[in-house]
Amino acid sequence: MKSTSKEALQILENFKGSTQNDKWIDHCICVGNTAGKIAKALTKKGGIMSKVIIGIVSKHYNKDSIRPDMYIRDEIKQAVFDNGAIAIGILLPKDEKLDVEDDWVNNLSQEEYNSLITQINLCDGIIFQGGGACDNYEMIVAKYCYDHDIPTLGICCGQNVIVRALGGKTYEISNPEKHNQITENYVHNIYIDSSSKFYNIVKRKEIKVNSRHKKTVESLPFLEKVAICEDGYADVVESKDKKFYMGVRFHPESLYKIDENMNNIFKYFIDICNN
Repeated sequence: MKSTSKEALQILENFKGSTQNDKWIDHCICVGNTAGKIAKALTKKGGIMSKVIIGIVSKHYNKDSIRPDMYIRDEIKQAVFDNGAIAIGILLPKDEKLDVEDDWVNNLSQEEYNSLITQINLCDGIIFQGGGACDNYEMIVAKYCYDHDIPTLGICCGQNVIVRALGGKTYEISNPEKHNQITENYVHNIYIDSSSKFYNIVKRKEIKVNSRHKKTVESLPFLEKVAICEDGYADVVESKDKKFYMGVRFHPESLYKIDENMNNIFKYFIDICNN
């Protein structure tokens, strides 16, 4: 395919509005063979512009290591890819990790903050992973997503993140031996509010889920508990006012290949991101 600079620029202009993140288009200069390659990549079926981009917020693997790593769970990134989207990592633009509980602050310099927001704005939606601790920067990301109505899914500890970002509180549950069963596919049922966004995903008032947690939500400003287990813990919280700002206490990424309800969470989330 051969295109002139003018033709390639017109193709780029035509793609504006097809993604939330088209600022890069304004800075493209296409000449000669480069113009043709860009035009071909954009216009072919299944090209990059037809894919939803999901940012997965990275977590630190070992905070005590002299060479700490940031990681993304294979199960989560694969659930994104298997549902037709592109998964990329969101990284802390700072070499100082800060674990926090309910109280957090914006501890980033302006340059660091701008670097973080630039990463978020590359994406159509954001996922927060499970894990033992919350890094302070996760709440910064979640608050930005809420304020700018960027579709957001928090998984297990990620539920803590999206709640804390809005000033909510969490607490240690009294029976972790029941709810922290890391090897079991299914542990208990949850009971779902039929008026909720989550109900629209699973189309059921009761489903069975896994359970690998020691905390739950105590208070949640701007959010609602829309699914609980028999112990009264919030298994799903969501915003009624945002396109998709939801936290699940269980791990759908571990079951999406065998459980339609779990896969539908990722499918629905990606569909929202695409719209």
